[in-house]
Amino acid sequence: MPLDFAVSLATATAQASGTAFPWLSASILFPIAAALCIPFVPDKGEGKQVRWFALGVALTTFLLTVGGYLNGYDPSNPNLQLVEKVSWLPDLGLAWSVGADGISMPLILLTSFITALAVLAAWPVSFKPRLFYFLLLAMDGGQIAVFAVQDMLLFFLAWELELLPVYLLLAIWGGKKRQYAATKFILYTAGSSLFILLAGLAMAFYGGHTSFDYTDLMAKGFSVKFQLLAYAGLLIAFGVKLPIVPLHTWLPDAHGEATAPVHMLLAGILLKMGGYALLRFNCQILPDAHAVFAPLLVVLGVVNIIYAALTSFAQRNLKRKIAYSSISHMGFVLIGIGSFSALGSSGAMLQMISHGLIGASLFFLVGATYDRTHTLQLDEMGGVGQKMRKMFALWTVCSLASLALPGMSGFVSELMVFVGFATDEAYTLPFRVVITGLAAIGVILTPIYLLSMLREIFYGKEKAELVAHTHLVDAEPREIYIIGCLLVPIIGIGLYPRLMTDTYRASMEQLVGLDSRAVQALNAPTGSAALIRQAPLRAPGLG
Repeated sequence: MPLDFAVSLATATAQASGTAFPWLSASILFPIAAALCIPFVPDKGEGKQVRWFALGVALTTFLLTVGGYLNGYDPSNPNLQLVEKVSWLPDLGLAWSVGADGISMPLILLTSFITALAVLAAWPVSFKPRLFYFLLLAMDGGQIAVFAVQDMLLFFLAWELELLPVYLLLAIWGGKKRQYAATKFILYTAGSSLFILLAGLAMAFYGGHTSFDYTDLMAKGFSVKFQLLAYAGLLIAFGVKLPIVPLHTWLPDAHGEATAPVHMLLAGILLKMGGYALLRFNCQILPDAHAVFAPLLVVLGVVNIIYAALTSFAQRNLKRKIAYSSISHMGFVLIGIGSFSALGSSGAMLQMISHGLIGASLFFLVGATYDRTHTLQLDEMGGVGQKMRKMFALWTVCSLASLALPGMSGFVSELMVFVGFATDEAYTLPFRVVITGLAAIGVILTPIYLLSMLREIFYGKEKAELVAHTHLVDAEPREIYIIGCLLVPIIGIGLYPRLMTDTYRASMEQLVGLDSRAVQALNAPTGSAALIRQAPLRAPGLG
């Protein structure tokens, strides 16, 4: 049985690592094993029993991640913790290796939290409920694995594991153009994943000693030219998932056809996988190449912010408007990753967490609104706030969080990125001034398109045709509860950011120190840094 296998492997892992309980392995294997048990859950076909089973599994997984954080994670320790390792294929250097540090632990908690709420958001699903909840639980374990594994090959397998569930969730439960959106998603993400495999194999076999372990890869001392090639390939792969313009076109189509719970997983977790991977591999394992490419990341971040904000402003489809808003907000993550200040890099991490919460709330509200109005076109809405006052209040609060209202998590994260980059002496002053000024344009555009969206949905004269063909009921207790659960951390982080920043501060400072030394080597007159200076891919602006 799958559960027996999960328990035996988890026990062996705990014995190998010397920990009292294998928190991370259990968080990964339990939802996957439970998903395999869904066919045996007694259900009459309406999904009533299956959804309770799935919710119980998702909540248990969330409690497992919280238990690991409370019982085995020290925020002041920048090194890897909760380490669990079991030899798999020793001749090839393969092992089941998991662990968590400040780069991964916040995202592990975010994943289990958003997934539990997504299962609750999927409560109305009645079409093939067994398969639907099976895919949600399989994604839960696979996405936690992406952030927890410490082996490059395991990372690739976990990265691929979530592709098939997302494809099926889009292709089966999506809208009218679901086949097109699902196919585009799989082509973009699966195709770009080849760069992860190629770069991972090249790094593992580099230098004669074969190892996929992150620690071993960091110690290999890759040549500068090798780092540049590996960095470029990984940037393409992770840039698709983030997504970075112009590799972003799959996301609006996917969001345009997805259901509310799938929206929450895409915006809340999937995009964060790209940001995490950039920090883990491009910044931590390839620091010399990051010193070369960092200015390019900053420029791409500004392009994301302005282009996506302008495109969002022009959208008349509600889902696509919020999708482009997500792309715009992820531009701040790129600027923070490209920064060599602890404050800017910390802001990038906080922006990922903040956007995960805010994006999940907005897309859930999009789904709830569509269920009532049966339209996504803003031209066909108007005046619905007269009959849906609670829904209007929820939309207003979440939109204010998205436009970075002071007191909300988005304000703190974007401010940290701005101040961190503006004070980053690794870049020239003119470059910092230009980038900061351009990024500020996105901050100005965001409230314009979000507030105008609220006006078109809820204000104005009530559309007689819309009211005649729809039953505009107000927000239900389940919907209010989901948004409330998301607003608690959004407001909590906004009022007291150290609730989250303290969990990763030490690890981010260590990472910034590593990259800063690479920048100093970049400016050195001799040695390997001379090769970096001659690299044709070096973007301008680094002081």
